[in-house]
Amino acid sequence: MAEKLGPGHVALGMIETRGVVPAIEAADAMVKAANVTIIGHVKAGGGLVSVLVRGEVGAVKAATDAGAVAANKVGELVAVHVIPRPDAEIEGLLPSLG
Repeated sequence: MAEKLGPGHVALGMIETRGVVPAIEAADAMVKAANVTIIGHVKAGGGLVSVLVRGEVGAVKAATDAGAVAANKVGELVAVHVIPRPDAEIEGLLPSLG
């Protein structure tokens, strides 16, 4: 079951890449660049991999910026997006942490 999005963890950041290597590189860069938590990854098919993080809005923005640069260095970045305050109903879409 996914942890609840609550105070202090109000933003959701997503980076989508083509392939596992750029996704792992992005994830590493994100957690090193800012105080964010990786909440999971999604394999969407066709080689697409998304990594999801959460934290304070500014931290998530800094993390996804760093992750995008890192992913582009080793592979293909497909998309980057930050949702500052996702609706509670989004939780059902988040990957399980267990």
